[in-house]
Amino acid sequence: MKPEEATVLVVDDDRTNSAMLSQQIRREGYNVAVAENGRQALDLIRARKCDLILLDIVMPEMDGHQLLKYLKAAHALRHIPVIVISAVDELDSVVRCIELGAEDYIHKPANQVILRARIGAILEKKWLRDQEQVYLKALEAEQERSEHLLLNILPKTIAERLKQGESTIADKFEDVTVLFADIVAFTTLCVHKRPAEVVELLNEIFSAFDLLTEEHGLEKIKTIGDSYMVAGGLTPPCRNSAEAIAEMALGIQKEIARFNEKSSEPLSIRTGIDTGPVLAGVIGRKRFIYDIWGNTVNTAHRMQSHGLPGCVQVTEATYDRLRSKYLFEERGAIEVKGKGKVVTYFLIGRAGGPPIPLM
Repeated sequence: MKPEEATVLVVDDDRTNSAMLSQQIRREGYNVAVAENGRQALDLIRARKCDLILLDIVMPEMDGHQLLKYLKAAHALRHIPVIVISAVDELDSVVRCIELGAEDYIHKPANQVILRARIGAILEKKWLRDQEQVYLKALEAEQERSEHLLLNILPKTIAERLKQGESTIADKFEDVTVLFADIVAFTTLCVHKRPAEVVELLNEIFSAFDLLTEEHGLEKIKTIGDSYMVAGGLTPPCRNSAEAIAEMALGIQKEIARFNEKSSEPLSIRTGIDTGPVLAGVIGRKRFIYDIWGNTVNTAHRMQSHGLPGCVQVTEATYDRLRSKYLFEERGAIEVKGKGKVVTYFLIGRAGGPPIPLM
């Protein structure tokens, strides 16, 4: 709202003086509201928007000083400017009104030229402040959207380090558990689907995986086509990352089973897990990502690619951390590309719980 569209509230128990002020204000093109005391003024302020108050001091029920004190103590009302127009000309009264937050103090009878100038200047100042608040709120909303997008790309601790000016982020973690989950034969399935159907299908499945990642305090690293990569023990490092990843893997099997109950085209997930040291950091200048590297990552990927549909295959390192709390079936030594013979195990459930049937 521009200054010329403003509403001025006249608060004065002298009806003659109130009528004169109202008439002058209307001639200047402003809207006018009138109250005879502070309590009436508060009722009007609560009921409608008010841009400026012309306030008398001596009034019944609630005088000008009391109203000023109330307005400046109320967060929602403290920014309404007030011009005191009073017959009280003692210096103490002027000082008290200014200390209570009045923008100006004019003695009665008010000079029309001076009053017009001061009303115009104060409303212009308020309009500029209101515009500034609109811009600040829009900027704050934009910053929140940017923050949300950043946290969708990077872990919170990494995002904070970037905002603090770190140009190179590279860390080594000694005990990280990495999981790869891949939808079996998804490429063949996609041949018979429209692009929108493929994206919708992946979004439904990976959104369920995202919820599991958040639930177990893990870090989603990325999706690569129809493959989902997640790690535990990164930000911040945790001692039970292998257990959290095991719960994630079992949760993935349940989500796929739930999906298959309602789907005419059942899916199968092949999952691989390894535990060990990794390097982690932010790479790229445009569309940068937080990624991890190392033998543990490569081995976890091999566990997935050399696994069986519907199974969670883990290395001996992961098995050693979990065997007291989870059920496993030894697969034995298998030939793994680039690594030779490797002994692997299938995670089939929690200790004391029902095993997941191997497919």
